[in-house]
Amino acid sequence: MKTIGLIGGMSWESTLPYYKIINETINKELGGFHSAKIILYSVDFAEIEKYQTEGNWSAAINTLGWVAHFLQEAGADFIVLCTNTMHKVVPSIQAVYLNIPVLHIAEVTANEICYHRIKKVGLLGTKYTMTDNFYKDKLAKSGIECIVPDAENIEIINDVIFNELCKGVIAPAAKRKFLHIIEKLHAAGAEGIVLGCTEIGSLIKQKDVQLPVFDTTILHAERAAMKALGC
Repeated sequence: MKTIGLIGGMSWESTLPYYKIINETINKELGGFHSAKIILYSVDFAEIEKYQTEGNWSAAINTLGWVAHFLQEAGADFIVLCTNTMHKVVPSIQAVYLNIPVLHIAEVTANEICYHRIKKVGLLGTKYTMTDNFYKDKLAKSGIECIVPDAENIEIINDVIFNELCKGVIAPAAKRKFLHIIEKLHAAGAEGIVLGCTEIGSLIKQKDVQLPVFDTTILHAERAAMKALGC
């Protein structure tokens, strides 16, 4: 079994399901008392969030790059970044700090969308994920068109993520807002919805939505476990 290097804490609320899902998947595959070989480094999210707000992505690269290198030196065979937004800096981290691969969350998600033969999805996430192209471009390489909410709803989603979900607050009002936004994306042609923030899965479930929902936390964690098994 390969050793997974997890970079968590962004936020720790979404790092919890990563650890749980990875170990559950390993145990399901191997049985008995088997669990995953994991090295976890959980960052202080206040530091990362400050870099995001300031647009100081070079500082984010340095911080997460050092962490990734630390995990590599500690024996990790590949890196899993437990967040969608910070995959924005993965190319730089991979090029400067690592000799081992990073399992990219958008590539894993794209593979699952393609499996369902869906060509157009609505993307929900932080404002950085929804307005930047780093995530959309990964999906586009697999022939998937990505649409996002309007500017007002982008701010609503971002506010809920940072002020509620990252703090473990799951509010019915927020759920109603998200479902209304999803309806708008459906009306705009979305055939599926990507929960492109690792906290959103705590608020929105497949049972809440008629369209196929792609929970990136689940997809990423399960794929990490299977990669550790050489699958």
